[in-house]
Amino acid sequence: METIVLVTGANRGIGLEVGRQLAEQGALVLLSGRNLEATNLAAAAIAKEGYLVEALQLDVTQPKQIDLAASELETRFGKLDILVNNAAVYLDEGSSIFEVSSGTFQDTLATNLVGPLILTRRMLPLLKRSQAGRIVNVSSGMGALHDMRGREAAYRVSKTGLNALTRIMASELQASGIKVNAICPGWVRTDMGGSNAPRNVVQGALGIVWAATLPADGPTGGFFRDGEALDW
Repeated sequence: METIVLVTGANRGIGLEVGRQLAEQGALVLLSGRNLEATNLAAAAIAKEGYLVEALQLDVTQPKQIDLAASELETRFGKLDILVNNAAVYLDEGSSIFEVSSGTFQDTLATNLVGPLILTRRMLPLLKRSQAGRIVNVSSGMGALHDMRGREAAYRVSKTGLNALTRIMASELQASGIKVNAICPGWVRTDMGGSNAPRNVVQGALGIVWAATLPADGPTGGFFRDGEALDW
């Protein structure tokens, strides 16, 4: 059976490009997003190139949708090989920690931190059936404590938390062979990154795809950009 991949937040930007690159390697890729219409269009565009890509509606803040997605994967494939936790929001750009609303803070953590946790826990039985289970948490250098700065506190804290989640998951899954890594794609030209970013989506996706396809002797529990280790 082919490699089964689930990418969240994949109807555009980095998530879409990650899906494309993994599909080019022969995987069956499930692109998921909150907006099913947009995700269907994204999947159809890649499928026209001859690759195995499908759309799946999934809002990582909605446990019922997570359960439905897991049930569908269980019924259709009986396993999951690669989970890319890419879905994220950036709601407090430029905001001071003393100004950002509690609602914005909570919404950011719900999507960027709690969502990946709940989704990964629900998908874990399927990942354990893979011959080479891989979990990739798409993080950011803005969450690195060694270089922590002011502003964008909600986003920064959510990514710092995701990095911690990566270390904890990797430790607990060490014996299973499932690898868990956090990847910073760099500053990429997307709707979130803006037009001034120096990197394109192809460049941003490469490090994520690298982590998703690590060999058995590859690292786990690390924080990387372009395959190079970053300081936490």
